[in-house]
Amino acid sequence: MTDATATPSARGSLSREKVLRAAVEMADAAGGEVPSTRRLAERLGVRAMALYHHFKNKDELLDGMVDLVFAEIELPEEGADWRTGMLRRAASMREALRRHPWAIGLMDSRANAGPATLRHHDAVLGCLRRGGFTVAGAAHAFSLVDSYVYGFAVQEHALPFDSGDDLEPVVEVMMEQAPPEEFAQRFPYLAEIAVEHALKPGYDYGEEFAIGLGLIVDGLERRREEW
Repeated sequence: MTDATATPSARGSLSREKVLRAAVEMADAAGGEVPSTRRLAERLGVRAMALYHHFKNKDELLDGMVDLVFAEIELPEEGADWRTGMLRRAASMREALRRHPWAIGLMDSRANAGPATLRHHDAVLGCLRRGGFTVAGAAHAFSLVDSYVYGFAVQEHALPFDSGDDLEPVVEVMMEQAPPEEFAQRFPYLAEIAVEHALKPGYDYGEEFAIGLGLIVDGLERRREEW
């Protein structure tokens, strides 16, 4: 449906949340491309100008889309210990970014944070402060954990395989650079990790997330009272 054929009923049923959810769904389906105002209006069956009743510009739309993703992330419960709160929140954040990979580069780039974003940040800092972190320590911990989650999300999204089954052809192409024996001689540790780890049945790169996150939280535990 184009702008010219938008119906009054479609315009009348439009809401801020409906626009945001449509924009997020379109970005997800496009594999990362945030939709244009024109395409979003076509999806909703309204004229492009109708969107400006809810969002002044593209930046305001992006602010709302990011806030919608933050709203999906599990917040640390007030009575939970800081370690449990951080582990669950980080795992939930990773899952949200897997659903919405387009948001990875936008989550902390918005100057006008929405209510869900502010609630999320306050809950994380509150969990750390109640867990014994100083103000500076809470800031350090928040930054460290988020850097890991975002970095892992970027790497996981960029990998040329989705599971251990998809990895075998990737490794085969890599090892075609030289005969097997020569490859093992030239790149012994790469060959070793491929054969003895990555190509074993049941291998899942995603399991590295929990291992790395555990190491970070262990380190934070040791430094918690030193900052």
